[in-house]
Amino acid sequence: MHLLVDSTGLKLYGAGEWLVEKHGTKRRRSWRKLHLGVDAETGRIVAATLTDRDEDDASQVGPLLDQIPGPLASVIADGAYDGEPVYRAVAERQPDPPVAVIIPPRSTAVPSAAVGSPPSQRDQHIQMIRDKGRLGWQTAVGYGRRSLGETAMFRYKAIIGRGLRARTLPAQKTEARVGCAVLNRMTRLGMPVSQRIA
Repeated sequence: MHLLVDSTGLKLYGAGEWLVEKHGTKRRRSWRKLHLGVDAETGRIVAATLTDRDEDDASQVGPLLDQIPGPLASVIADGAYDGEPVYRAVAERQPDPPVAVIIPPRSTAVPSAAVGSPPSQRDQHIQMIRDKGRLGWQTAVGYGRRSLGETAMFRYKAIIGRGLRARTLPAQKTEARVGCAVLNRMTRLGMPVSQRIA
């Protein structure tokens, strides 16, 4: 399975939102982060976690991987997930066969200082970007599939909604799981097929 990992913010609704509408006062909106793992082949959400807005994206890769029973071929994520903890979490979850981790290194990234050992996947990405440029790297490693994860996020927000109605974090987690289950049922029924007209 080619796993696409991404996150998005979901607003919290409550009395505060009603007061903003009624009185027009500005309040700082509260929100949670929804982290999804999407199967690139089927578009199905195979893992999901809901966290407080302060949680780091990279810290949720392990909990997402724990929800996936089968082997992985690759893990694809955006630059917010760049760093050794993500590579380590994937390697610990499935050391053999090794999983391709496809995350664009930051523009300021430098190869690791491990001299004499084979280059890590991240070091290989850094070198390939230096040799081929960022667009050449994206084509070579299949990074374009990541857009399917963004599509899943868009589907969630367009169909389920951009916010959470429940008031407590456990209830909000349940609400998000139900939303993912609904999207998966709709996905099983069929996905639209787009064709470009010349």
